[in-house]
Amino acid sequence: MYRTIAFASALALLALSPPAALADEIEDQVDTALGYYKEGDLAGTITELQFVINAIRSQLAGRYVKTFPPPPAGWEAEDASEAEGMAFLGGGTTLSRAYKKTDGDATIDAQLMIDNPMIQTLGAMFSNPAILAAQPNMKRIRIGRDNAILDTDSKELTFMVGNGRGMIQLTGHNLDNDDVLVDLLKSWNLKALKDVAGM
Repeated sequence: MYRTIAFASALALLALSPPAALADEIEDQVDTALGYYKEGDLAGTITELQFVINAIRSQLAGRYVKTFPPPPAGWEAEDASEAEGMAFLGGGTTLSRAYKKTDGDATIDAQLMIDNPMIQTLGAMFSNPAILAAQPNMKRIRIGRDNAILDTDSKELTFMVGNGRGMIQLTGHNLDNDDVLVDLLKSWNLKALKDVAGM
């Protein structure tokens, strides 16, 4: 069953239509895995498919990076990067990007998580008005027809994407006010994010 699921997953991910050079590499790996499978080398098949899945996940992360918002006026941003070792903490994809105000020490850490089981736990808490009402430091922020939650003490803005499959967190340091967090979230390309993730 595991072998069937792994092989089917790799073929499904291949349908993302990667660039030609990477497509050739991935197709070669899939062909190699299929060859191993036909030979009865199941361990080799699994190993090769893992390389395929990792290559496609890397490409998918690159597409997620493009949805991050540009820095606000008077700010600069570092390149987004993928968190290392997240597979051991529940899997999924976790990307981060740091923003810094050019004329001061204010910073914002932006994090995007997709398909991580930890999201479900936080989502259940944020969707419960009674829990939020019991915490005076929690403030609801409207983002279109959806809700984000701002922790006014820690300057952390959290937003659930795609029915709990994704989560955006913006954490501010040395901010004059919370508006820049809200504005940064509103400038995130959420439509592209949902399209890439298939939400």
